[in-house]
Amino acid sequence: MAITLIVGALGVVFDTTIISVALSDLAENLDAPLSAVQWVSTGYMLAVFIAIPLAGWAQSRLGGRRLWVLALGAFLAGSILSALAWSVASLIVFRVAQGLAGGIMMPLMYTLLMQAAKGRDIGKVMAVITVPTALGPILGPVLGGLILHTADWRWLFLINIPFCLAGMWLARRDLPEDRPAPGRPRVRLDAVGLLLLCPGSAALLCGLSQVDGSTGFARAQALVPLLAGLALVAGFASWALTRATAPLVDVRMFRHRSVASSSTLLFLGGISLFGSMMLLPLYFQQVRGATPLDAGLLLIPQGIGALVARGLAGRYMDRVGPRAVALAAFASVAVSTVPFAFVTADTSEVLLMAALFIRGVALGAAMIAPMGAAFVGLEHRKIPDASMITRVAQQLGGAVGVAALLVVLQRNTGGARTPGSLAAGFDHAFWWSVALTAAAVPLCLLLPSLPESAPPAADQSRERGS
Repeated sequence: MAITLIVGALGVVFDTTIISVALSDLAENLDAPLSAVQWVSTGYMLAVFIAIPLAGWAQSRLGGRRLWVLALGAFLAGSILSALAWSVASLIVFRVAQGLAGGIMMPLMYTLLMQAAKGRDIGKVMAVITVPTALGPILGPVLGGLILHTADWRWLFLINIPFCLAGMWLARRDLPEDRPAPGRPRVRLDAVGLLLLCPGSAALLCGLSQVDGSTGFARAQALVPLLAGLALVAGFASWALTRATAPLVDVRMFRHRSVASSSTLLFLGGISLFGSMMLLPLYFQQVRGATPLDAGLLLIPQGIGALVARGLAGRYMDRVGPRAVALAAFASVAVSTVPFAFVTADTSEVLLMAALFIRGVALGAAMIAPMGAAFVGLEHRKIPDASMITRVAQQLGGAVGVAALLVVLQRNTGGARTPGSLAAGFDHAFWWSVALTAAAVPLCLLLPSLPESAPPAADQSRERGS
C-alpha cells in the first residue's frame, strides 16, 4: 500500500521541484516576462492551498481509493495539457488544474497510511510516507536541469505520465475498497466554510508571493491580500467553532496538544526547509556562477541526508518518542545552517556539501518527528483533519519563509555588483534562517514525550463501525 501511494505521489513532488529550476527557460521559450512566468509556480501553489481542505470531505463521499485514482487522473490530464500549452496564460491555467489534484493527493496519502496503521509504529509509517518529499529535493532539480539541457521544456510535464499511469494501476490493484455504503448518510459539504477558508488560504499565499525586497510587506499588492486572507481565515475559524455539523476542517483539533504543537513546529520547519530551498540555489548560481544543473547537483547531499534520516528518525521516534527526536533535529538544523552564514565566493564546495549532508539529515528528522507526533493518540475519524491541518501549516510556513528571506536577501544585495558583496548579502539571509529555526527548539518540549501504544482493539472496532 505504501509503495502504491509513493509511486503516484512522486509525480506530484517531482513536478514541484523540477519547475523551480526552469522559470528562466520557460520565460525565454514562451516569450513572456519572468514576472508572468512566476505565476506558473505561484498559481500551482494557490491551487494546492485551495484543494487541501477539500480532501477530507471528498474522501468521506467517494472513499480513499476512488478519490486517489480520480486525483491521479486529474493530475495526469493537467500534466499533458501543460505540455501542450501554447502561451504562458494557458500554462498557468493548466498548472492550476495540476495543483488542485496535487492538493488533494498529498494529505490523502498521509490519511490512508495512518488509518491503515491504526496507531501502531507511527515512526516507521512516517519514514515511509516521507519518501517522496525526501526524493524530490534530490532528483527534482537534477532531473529538471537534465531535461532542459537535453530536451524540450515540454518534457518537464510529460515526465509525470509514467508515474501517474503506474500509480493508477497500482491503486486499483492494491488499495482496499473503502467506498461508503449506499445507505450511509452522506456528509454535506460545508459551503460557507469552503467560501471562507479556500479563498482565505489562497489570498494569504498570493500576498506572500507579492512581497518585495524594497518595500517588504508594506506594498499594497502584498498587504491587501494578506489582510483579506487573515480576515477570511479568522471568519472560518469562528464559523467552524460554532457549526453543529462537521466543518470543512475541524479547528477544534487544536485542543489536542499534539496537533497544536506539531502544526506550529511544521510551520517553522517549513520556513527553514523552503526558505533554504530558495536561498541555496540562488547562492550557487548568483555568487558562484553555477548553471541550474550544477546547482541541482550541488544540492544532492542535502537530499541524500534527508533520505538517510527517514529510517533513523522513524526508529527513534518509536523508541524514545517524538519530543527527543524533534529537539535534536531542530537544534541540528540551526547549527548546520551556521556555516552558510559565513560563506564567501571562495568557500570550499567540499565543506559546503558536507554541511548540506548534515543539514539534510537534520531537516529530514525535523519534518518526520512533528508530523508523526500530530497523529499520536488520535481516533481513526480524526486523522483526515490532522492530515489537512499539518499539511497547510507546513506549506504556509514555506510561503512565509520564502517571502521573509527574500526580503532580507534583496535588501542586503541591492546594488551589489561583485561576488563578495553578494555573498555578504546571503550571509544576512542565512543568519535569519538560523534564528527562525532556533526559535522552534523550545517549542519541541510541547510534543509528546514517549510513544503511545495503539488504541485497544475494541476501540478500533468501534471506530470502523462508526
